[in-house]
Amino acid sequence: MKGFIDDANYSVGLLDEGTNLGDVIDNYVNEHTLTGKNAFFVGDLGKIVKKHSQWQNAVAQIKPFYTVKCNSTAAVLEILAALGTGFACSSKNEMALVQELGVSPENIIYISPCKQVSQIKYAAKVGVNIMTCDNDVELKKIARNHPNAKVLLHIATEDSIGGEEGSMKFGTSLKNCRHLLECAKELDVQIIGVKFHVSSACKESQVYVHALSDARCVFDMAGEFGFQMSILDIGGGFTGTEFQLEEVNHVISPLLDVYFPEGSGIKIISEPGSYYVSSAFTLAVNIIAKKAVESDKFPSGVEKTGSDEPAFMYYMNDGVYGSFASKLSEDLNTIPEVHKKYKDDEPLFTSSLWGPSCDELDQIVESCLLPELNVGDWLIFDNMGADSFHEPSAFNDFQRPAIYYMMSFSDWYEMQDAGITSDTVMKNFFFVPSCIQLNQEDSFSTDA
Repeated sequence: MKGFIDDANYSVGLLDEGTNLGDVIDNYVNEHTLTGKNAFFVGDLGKIVKKHSQWQNAVAQIKPFYTVKCNSTAAVLEILAALGTGFACSSKNEMALVQELGVSPENIIYISPCKQVSQIKYAAKVGVNIMTCDNDVELKKIARNHPNAKVLLHIATEDSIGGEEGSMKFGTSLKNCRHLLECAKELDVQIIGVKFHVSSACKESQVYVHALSDARCVFDMAGEFGFQMSILDIGGGFTGTEFQLEEVNHVISPLLDVYFPEGSGIKIISEPGSYYVSSAFTLAVNIIAKKAVESDKFPSGVEKTGSDEPAFMYYMNDGVYGSFASKLSEDLNTIPEVHKKYKDDEPLFTSSLWGPSCDELDQIVESCLLPELNVGDWLIFDNMGADSFHEPSAFNDFQRPAIYYMMSFSDWYEMQDAGITSDTVMKNFFFVPSCIQLNQEDSFSTDA
């Protein structure tokens, strides 16, 4: 995914008391209604600062390495760099984005499971030495192209969703680790730790028990080969709720005390992505077309308002070939909200929401109950900060939505308390009075 550090002229509005996210969205809905009705994002950077504080309070012993591919917009990367997080990069471009912010190579790990030789060489050139690996083919590529590489063996976990293993699974078996350690010894590649990943969809905390036990086995195995092990990476999979973070910590903390106690010299890290950014971004989309259909055309099992009432298909100016790309591989983690005001007793109709491509894959919401909408109305989707900022499809001249950044003054002060020191970030903030009347010249936007 291409990052947007080249749009570094973004700015962030500091909102006075009495002004909130809803006011900002209303302001830009009105502006875009007059200027073309393009989709747009509002990013509340204060939520990222809050997530970092939450992380520090709940799992201070684990250093976060933010997963850059989740959201590589300039404001997000600069805020996190200033907060002192590390970065988990999947490509040359992501490594370059992060290093342009002054992040040291020691705070970057290269996590792609399938690495191009040219990108391994790039990592070697810029001093990014820590990388993950789960098979001997990758190990040989690393040995040939990165003499200073420090490898984390990526081990598989036993998590499953609905009783079925994922069709694409990375990580090697515990049984195969000895073979990889033997290969590494022969190839003179340094093995310095272990990585595993537990999916956020996994509800079984027992998976962490097995994963940490397996990791300890690999550490002991590596010791037999003379490797100096120093890093344990527990991956991502954090949903963003404080409850889940504390729940995971409740499970892993006593295990870490047993297997990797403080004073053992083992650094514990993780790769949170959507945890930091999902709740920070809200997307506003416009209805561009509408179609009435018979309600019995909707799939069986879908809640319907009545057999004799129509159902509606609405087409929006953003879809899976744009900001809803993650919908192709996972369920949508947000409920559409109608922007216009409507009466509590207004009838609701069975509705489905589609992107602009008219492709059968471009369905955003299969069924929901909405008041009857018209072309030109707006829908608001929250929790859209993760995996929404890909390069746009060439379809129908789709434009990448603008991003308008904001932060409340209370969050601004919290950011200072959290230790933000980046001069670059500071330059991008400006004051917005409680009565928002921003125009094109003074608006806090970047066409990301």
